[in-house]
Amino acid sequence: MGISARELAAATPASRDRYIDLLRVASLAVVVLGHWLMAAVGPDGQIGNLLAVVPELQLVTWVFQVMPVFFFVGGFSHALAHRSRPAYASFLRARLQRLLRPTMVFVAVWGAAALVLQLAGADGGLTGVALRLVTQPLWFIGIYLAMVAFTPPLLRLHERWGWGAFAVLAGGAVAVDVLRFAADVPFVEFLNFAFVWLAVHQLGFLRADGMLRRPVLLAGAGLVGAAALVALGPYPLSMVGMPGEKVSNMAPPTLALLCHGLWLVGAVELLRGPGARLVARAGVWRTVVAANGIAMTAFLWHLTAMLGVYGVLLGSGVALPEPASGAWWAQVPLRIAAAAVLTALLVAVFRRFEAPVPAAPATDAGGPLAALGIALALLGVLGLSMTGFAGLLSGHSATLIAVPVTAPAAVGLALAGWLLVERAGRRRGDS
Repeated sequence: MGISARELAAATPASRDRYIDLLRVASLAVVVLGHWLMAAVGPDGQIGNLLAVVPELQLVTWVFQVMPVFFFVGGFSHALAHRSRPAYASFLRARLQRLLRPTMVFVAVWGAAALVLQLAGADGGLTGVALRLVTQPLWFIGIYLAMVAFTPPLLRLHERWGWGAFAVLAGGAVAVDVLRFAADVPFVEFLNFAFVWLAVHQLGFLRADGMLRRPVLLAGAGLVGAAALVALGPYPLSMVGMPGEKVSNMAPPTLALLCHGLWLVGAVELLRGPGARLVARAGVWRTVVAANGIAMTAFLWHLTAMLGVYGVLLGSGVALPEPASGAWWAQVPLRIAAAAVLTALLVAVFRRFEAPVPAAPATDAGGPLAALGIALALLGVLGLSMTGFAGLLSGHSATLIAVPVTAPAAVGLALAGWLLVERAGRRRGDS
């Protein structure tokens, strides 16, 4: 029998930074709520984006695009984890088991469902949209895999150079955008998937070593920088991707998004005092512990739940109002509540795959195997986030940087990478 959230909360050492755990849960919760709210399904059953319907709401993304906070928290956690388990293969396996296992189950379940639906010819309408959309959040898993993989070398650079290591990554993001927008160099923009997100991740290292001493300057510089870039440069207002936009701040990331990350990290650091006092309360801490135990499962399945709610409404003949109309806004609380209930049911079914597993004995063996595994898993997950499961049998492909990839190939890469990571870090004979 597993340990309950109440028992885990009671056993928390006094040295643990509970505010970091609160930020992890809160950032994922905001992302989930944002996805539920942005999905604007009209009377014709077509899924649109609320931010496109009401462009004025794009400014709200400057507060609620909180993925940088999650990656910042990841940097903090990865620094502590690597210092306690420095062997590369063991570190990767320990950090990735609770990430890759629920992800592979999600991929397997949806892959099987997609195969059945397409063989039966039932992959049109909202079902076809679902097959395209449900894998989109997997881009986050791919980026997170890269962060874990690069933690050991980047942590060493941080320990030697401190803010200088962050400056190098931020300078790389600047150089990429100059080459992209001023020199029109093809494909260079994809390098900012590394430079921008790893720079935000590096801020977590600085936080772990107490080097974020002036958060007000960080927040102010980030906010002013993002505002100036949007006002004067080719950067859009929205800090999330918008349908049909020529330039996105998210895919690939831009210097404006890095500035947005600086602003958010500074802001949450300014709230550190009241946040720490809040999470010190026993009831709040138990809630945070319980939420952390199911966070990845909820994240993986929340779009499935949302699409399920809309599927039931459309299948029942309910007339959906025009997006952003008064009736549409009036229904928002009910739709979110229904999506939350369905997500809770899916979490109840799949949460066991996120449960912690006994740590394998630490060993220096398997480093190359682990590196290969995480590279394959990263490519597979990112590829699947782009292809979706629509066209699984027709050879539909999407371009991952400059290489076309199909859904079956992406699934194969992700599965092979996961199995290699599972094997890495074990001594021969370990089960």
